Amino acid sequence: MRRKLIAAVIAVVAAAGITACGSSNDDPNVLKVGTEGTYSPFSYQENGSLTGYDIDVVKAVADKLGRKVEFVQTPWDAIFAGLESKRFDLVANQVTISPERAQKYSLSQPYTTSDGVIVAKADNNGIHALTDLNGKTCAQSTTSNWSKVASGAGCKVEGVEGFVQAVQLLKNGRVDATVNDTLAVAEYTKKTGDTSIHVAGKTGETSKQGFAARKDSAELIDKINTALDQLRSDGTLAKISEKYFGTDVSK
Repeated sequence: MRRKLIAAVIAVVAAAGITACGSSNDDPNVLKVGTEGTYSPFSYQENGSLTGYDIDVVKAVADKLGRKVEFVQTPWDAIFAGLESKRFDLVANQVTISPERAQKYSLSQPYTTSDGVIVAKADNNGIHALTDLNGKTCAQSTTSNWSKVASGAGCKVEGVEGFVQAVQLLKNGRVDATVNDTLAVAEYTKKTGDTSIHVAGKTGETSKQGFAARKDSAELIDKINTALDQLRSDGTLAKISEKYFGTDVSK
């Protein structure tokens, strides 16, 4: 009798587990998107709502696909792990297109083109180029493309969750510099009026950013690329870009 009871309990638990796995919102009409929500002006909170350039672009893409968007806010350093574990279908968070990422993920065509810059304290006159970072300490999101640029220049990387935290460490004198996207830096200084930091130099690299999906999602990326082509042709990308940057960074 006891064995039968245990077997029945196991069967119920197993069935519940199967039901739970099968009901994880696998709605084909919903596009689950992983994003930071802390990376202005690309993905951030304003008045309690998620907004930003990447947010508007991916919403426009989903509209072309006839799908609703469900955002899953995730720290940058965990965002690709979340993608691989199928917590979401797509990453919309200024993913820099690189050969290394192209080997691991399905990447869309770029929807942002920008330059890299080196940020230091305003009174630091010893940093002008990447070569000046050798032996210094840089605050970076450890899995970001900019972290690789900094470490490649010989800078010791102090891991942070995002650009705002990097700036805080910089202002506190705990790091010497941070390397990031010129658009993110410009937005930060424009919003805060912070004169304690400045753009000390350029990395000399132009980067292109796109969406990232799992390798088994090539069909999804093909549809996204078609949608991006349409949004570029009808002027939607340019309009969204002008809204956040005053210029078209989607070219």
